[in-house]
Amino acid sequence: MTIELEITPELQARIDAIAARSNLSASEVIADALENGHSLEWQERFLDKVNAGIEAADRGEFASRADIERVLNKYRPT
Repeated sequence: MTIELEITPELQARIDAIAARSNLSASEVIADALENGHSLEWQERFLDKVNAGIEAADRGEFASRADIERVLNKYRPT
C-alpha cells in the first residue's frame, strides 16, 4: 500500500537523519514508529546511546573481565 503524507521539512529532516544513521529507509523509520510505537525522539535517543556505547568500547571503556565473569556466572546452570 502506498500512502502520501505531507510533513514539515523539519520532520522530514529528522526522519532522513535517523534513516542515514540506522541504514534504514525513511519508510522503514516511519513503519517502526507506527508498528512498534518507537517515536522519532525514541529512535534518536536509541541511536545516540548505541553510538556512545561504540565510542566507549573504541576507547577501551568496556566491561572488565570480572564484570563479564559475574554476568556469566549469574546465568550458568548450577
